Amino acid sequence: HWMHILTEIKNRGVNDVLMLVCDGLRGLPDAVETVWPRTVVQTCVVHLLRNSFRYAARQDWDKIAKLLKPVSPPQAGGTPTAPTEEAALERFAEFAETWGRKYPA
Repeated sequence: HWMHILTEIKNRGVNDVLMLVCDGLRGLPDAVETVWPRTVVQTCVVHLLRNSFRYAARQDWDKIAKLLKPVSPPQAGGTPTAPTEEAALERFAEFAETWGRKYPA
């Protein structure tokens, strides 16, 4: 399905795609790689975070979300919660130290 759609888009003149952000649609990353091999496929950060909760117990979701917020980039044009990549990496190290043993995945 995705191969057909992307091939049609390419046939209409889109010769290159720098980056594609998706929410885990089955088959889309493979089709993109076939049609535009140099394209970077990135899972939407919101979906990536939501999907990560399946590895944690429900009672920990709010605590985990609170600690992940300073790590994530701005959502929908918002202000970055971490002003620099270095700051985000520091916040992630703190998150990993707090939750890494309980939830290694």
